[in-house]
Amino acid sequence: MRITGVLLALVMLFGCAESEPPAPETSPIEPDAEMAAPSPAMSTTANPHATDAGAEMLAKGGHAVDAAIAAHLVLGLVEPQSSGIGGGGFLMVYDNETNTVDFFDGREQAPSGATVDMFMRDGKVMGFVEAWQSGKSVGVPGAVALYKLAHDEYGKLPWATLFEPAIRLATEGFEVSPRLAGFLPRMAEFTRLDENPGAREYFYPEGKPLEAGTLLKNPAYANTLQRIADEGIEAFYQGEIPQAIVAAVNAEPNPGSLTVEDIAGYRAIKREAVCGPFRDMQICSASPPSSGAIQIMMANLYDRLAADAETLDERIVAFVDAQRLAYADRDYYFGDPDRIDIPVGDLLNPEYLEHRARNPIPPGELPTHGYPRNVLDGKEVADVWAPDTTEEAAGTTHLSFVDSAGNAVSFTATIESAFGSSRWAKGFLLNNELTDFAREVPASGKLPANAVAAGARPRSSMSPSFVLDGAGELKMVTGSPGGNSIPAYTQKTILGVFDWGMSVQDAVNFPNIIARGKRVRVEITEPPGPALAETLTSLGYDVQEREGENSGLHVIVVEDGELVGAADKRREGTVRTIP
Repeated sequence: MRITGVLLALVMLFGCAESEPPAPETSPIEPDAEMAAPSPAMSTTANPHATDAGAEMLAKGGHAVDAAIAAHLVLGLVEPQSSGIGGGGFLMVYDNETNTVDFFDGREQAPSGATVDMFMRDGKVMGFVEAWQSGKSVGVPGAVALYKLAHDEYGKLPWATLFEPAIRLATEGFEVSPRLAGFLPRMAEFTRLDENPGAREYFYPEGKPLEAGTLLKNPAYANTLQRIADEGIEAFYQGEIPQAIVAAVNAEPNPGSLTVEDIAGYRAIKREAVCGPFRDMQICSASPPSSGAIQIMMANLYDRLAADAETLDERIVAFVDAQRLAYADRDYYFGDPDRIDIPVGDLLNPEYLEHRARNPIPPGELPTHGYPRNVLDGKEVADVWAPDTTEEAAGTTHLSFVDSAGNAVSFTATIESAFGSSRWAKGFLLNNELTDFAREVPASGKLPANAVAAGARPRSSMSPSFVLDGAGELKMVTGSPGGNSIPAYTQKTILGVFDWGMSVQDAVNFPNIIARGKRVRVEITEPPGPALAETLTSLGYDVQEREGENSGLHVIVVEDGELVGAADKRREGTVRTIP
């Protein structure tokens, strides 16, 4: 990531993901960090209220999809800094009866008025904060359409039932969590959250940020959800709700171009999941515009690079080098699959992966992308795209579920940066997802693969994933928030459980290590983080030590037919089992 100007201050504040604020005076909610007892069904999310909502649907006999929708509707209320109906997401479904995986794409979409240079001014790229806090950053929200598409295919409970927990909490109120409260003073320094209509009154009543423990109600959100529950998704994509969204987006400063026609025309898409071998198993994840394919790349590059590894340190070095190679290819080739050709099959070809593993990038050097067709065809193929300039922050969440029939959901949802664009409509925040495009137009005129385009969906690092055994049976449900760090966070759980001999909770707790570009970030909050940072530094890697990497991993593993869950202690997550 190229870090300049105000973006450097933001990285220091939030990290490359949505970082932990200073600890508030009140005691934080203790996460359910212990492994949950084996059970026929399981719910795990970043907030106890949402975990309970998912568990409520599962207890009623609902499908994992029902649980995911109900839980995410609650997260939009109690964890608004991370996701909500003003954003989008990627939802993966594992069907236990057929051993198949489906992928539902609810990624936000650029309006018809978007242009490739809309974040440029006088030949220079707009600063990240200015772009983030603008109407130009808001894409058409996809979450509600995503709910409907997945529910139509898999839902067991009535549509309206899924909305009941969130409506109940929004009406009766919930206690503001320490995490939410801790963000608000700092957000007032960097963003317009305390200035924009609606958000100002909700998060800063009487001009002061909400405090932890405050009973907070959101009648506007309850009303919006009740309308969607009663009238279907047409209530969200047509009529007064999209009118309110457009009014917020097109308000000063830096208004966008979103129209009610753009919103009415949005469609969630069912796409093919991307699956590939990993030893005697399979990894299945979300295909582009997601970055799920690099879960398969990383795992297979790692196996080649770690072939002679005997110690954990040697395995960590292989993990770092696998990330550096996979991220370089992702950054160059990935974008909206409906706009560009993405050579996913070539990038996952064993011959190409073997070639990449035999040619790792020396420590301290900037990794470059490979040329799969050169390797596979033996012909020189020139660059098609300009170098990537995407600067991806995060305001994301991850949810994992397994229902009593053995079906599973891995769901990563987002509004991009913390609190999205800070713009508010009808009780919810709007995303700033269009800053996930490559905002800078190169002077050469050659565009990166992830360039802005009207109607396009920006590339995402979200990687909701499953691991299946050789017979197609479920072994793991995993995923995380964290912007560009998501692939690294998620891969850590796969390798931790299936190669490093860790329990699922230990794999989640293990220090995060992110190797994208020249720098390797190492979380040193707990052992063995400091020792790993020292080892990598001694080998010549450009190491940045971090006191905290704010992943939000929520993982379920199937062990001998029983479920074991883990919630990331770095957030407020919990695990619930349903007998």
